[in-house]
Amino acid sequence: MTLPDIVDSHCHLDFPDFEGEMARIVESARAAGVRRMVTICTKLGNEPRVRAIAEDFEGVFYAAGTHPMSAAEEPLVTVEQLVALARHPKFVGIGETGLDYHYTADSAEVQKASLRLHIEAAQETGLPLIIHARAADEDMAAILTEGYRRRPYSCVMHCFSSGAGLARAALDLGFYLSMSGIVTFPKSQELRDIFAAAPLERILLETDSPYLAPVPRRGKRNEPAYTAFTAVTGAALFGVSVEEFATATTANFDRLFHKAAAGGAA
Repeated sequence: MTLPDIVDSHCHLDFPDFEGEMARIVESARAAGVRRMVTICTKLGNEPRVRAIAEDFEGVFYAAGTHPMSAAEEPLVTVEQLVALARHPKFVGIGETGLDYHYTADSAEVQKASLRLHIEAAQETGLPLIIHARAADEDMAAILTEGYRRRPYSCVMHCFSSGAGLARAALDLGFYLSMSGIVTFPKSQELRDIFAAAPLERILLETDSPYLAPVPRRGKRNEPAYTAFTAVTGAALFGVSVEEFATATTANFDRLFHKAAAGGAA
């Protein structure tokens, strides 16, 4: 299926799943209407490889940070490091960062410290914060709100699959919710209801590929081209055409990821 100007706001093109296939992956995405994508670096040691992918392909941008599940294993990122990376013309966001108590609750304190440093970098650079949240709704809402009250910043709740309370807290701060293939899964009605209750102007699309392939590709390796399938479900939730939904979420992306909208600018 082909849609007008759709964006995959979060993927991991540097992961081994795509080794040796990068040109085909990007071309398949474009053929499906996914003409821009943001590839995410989850450990700063991998930043040169992620940056190189963005540099090699038109329409591919990147972001970098320390994933919460790696926070205890990696050196604590500094605000200065992230600010320096943000000078690259194709660096468009801070993260992903956040809290994950599902797998790594034992590192909660270092995750919180790391998250606060990423928030400060987003405040310093004016670039959007990219948040991973799992089984940590209360702490996540508190830290995001605390940081915002100190100094406003922009943010997207990537691959949102948390509860209605965290969704409302994020939306109340002016943040965005990103819709992944999870919303297409049969057992995700509660999540679909959360998205349907949100304003359309605060919704983004993503794959989080190579993970979480949407129906009808569920169980297969995900890739940016499959953003189009998630858009079909999203359009139905909001009662608009797929084309209208693609146009709206692309406009949302451009508003939040303003540097990517400008084509990449220092």
